[in-house]
Amino acid sequence: MTRIVVVGNGMAGSRLAGELRARDPDAGITVFGAEPWQPYNRVLLSNVLAGSSGPGQVRLLDAHWYGEHGVHAHLGAEVVRIDRDAQAVVTRDGRREPYDVLVLATGSEAIVPPIAGVERALPFRTLGDCQKIVAAADGARRAVVIGGGLLGIEAARGLAGRGLPVTLLHLAGHLMERQLDAEAGLMLGETLRGLGVEIRTGVNVTAITGEGVLASGRTVAADLVVLACGVRPLTNLAAEAGLEVRRGVVVDDELRTGDPAVFAVGECAEHDGTVYGLVAPAWEQAAVAADVITGGKARYRGSRLVTRLKARSVELAAMGETQLGEEQAEVVRFSHRARGTYRKLVIRDGRLVGAILLGDSDAVGTLTQLYDRGAQVPGDRAGLLFGGPPGGAAAGSPVRMPDAAKVCHCNNVTKGQIRACWEAGARDLAAVSAATRATTGCGTCREAVEGIVGWLCEQEGVNA
Repeated sequence: MTRIVVVGNGMAGSRLAGELRARDPDAGITVFGAEPWQPYNRVLLSNVLAGSSGPGQVRLLDAHWYGEHGVHAHLGAEVVRIDRDAQAVVTRDGRREPYDVLVLATGSEAIVPPIAGVERALPFRTLGDCQKIVAAADGARRAVVIGGGLLGIEAARGLAGRGLPVTLLHLAGHLMERQLDAEAGLMLGETLRGLGVEIRTGVNVTAITGEGVLASGRTVAADLVVLACGVRPLTNLAAEAGLEVRRGVVVDDELRTGDPAVFAVGECAEHDGTVYGLVAPAWEQAAVAADVITGGKARYRGSRLVTRLKARSVELAAMGETQLGEEQAEVVRFSHRARGTYRKLVIRDGRLVGAILLGDSDAVGTLTQLYDRGAQVPGDRAGLLFGGPPGGAAAGSPVRMPDAAKVCHCNNVTKGQIRACWEAGARDLAAVSAATRATTGCGTCREAVEGIVGWLCEQEGVNA
């Protein structure tokens, strides 16, 4: 029996355990998680901040899953050393666990900037962080969130959803500058202002005091300060064991490190010079690693990133090379500031290489499919921008959507897979989600999956 040890029980590690068990019912699987609870969906923590979800509603696995699947889980057990010579890991309390195969899924940690008084602030990264912020928010009068990336926006929107006045401070000139161009970033800021979040960009935070935050020489009043200044991969364990570490733990196309017995997946892994900070790549890597570990031939070739903002009343998707201008590619834009709508397509050599969709849009599904598949973009650019795929059907229409179309980006679930599990007896959203894992990532595909299931049920009635 192969002894497999997984270090990390977050979104990557827990998914890997499930992928391994699905492929090998006899492997010995042991999982160590530094956090004291079952794995949870980190993407949905902003809902916990807002009070629209409780901690139990963002769990990925229930407490019975491990026993039912023969997985030995040690929660609240931090691994502090890898003994590669003896092929064993050592926990902080001195436990030694031998392995034949070791997988590092240690994830990332919040970056805490070296500014005066930073100990007064609370980072936003884990469920434990979230619970501390919620407790502090109950007695707070005003909050400041430092950082205008994905996490910072979700934190600010979540706190505003609790009725707390919030100011979001960001060093760059516009929000989410890595994913958005300037116009989209400014319009996102206007949307957030309409939802109760004050935005200040281009400011440099130099201190946190008892009165608030000192930013570019001015004090922003606050009695709750939240840090969302980015994350860094947790690589100390690997580095101390002598594994190659750059930004992340360096892996090859099998997700294997320089030690053939050690793999790495998720946010701690660096593949082909890239560290991915989103859930979909982590789950793609988990599937490849599980296949290789159990004797398969899968290879990881990198991921195509689609960023979805999970903040209530804000619809945003960004993918690929969004910063390119007309001198580098064909760019198609539509902007309606009064409605908070911005759409941008970046097309090169007849293929979609980037897109931004801010505000309600039926085009997200179609554009994501074109981007993922590298397919030729149809000639009707305007129709594509407003949700009309080739042939004129609505973008999300199950009638015209090919079976190969990816519906759930996080879990790589296609329409054909949904159809197959429906034909096998999964006749509602809950059953389809359980069978395919669709909707269990960021959740933004829920409406599309519901539409496909409903359409299949209608077809059954028509053909009965």
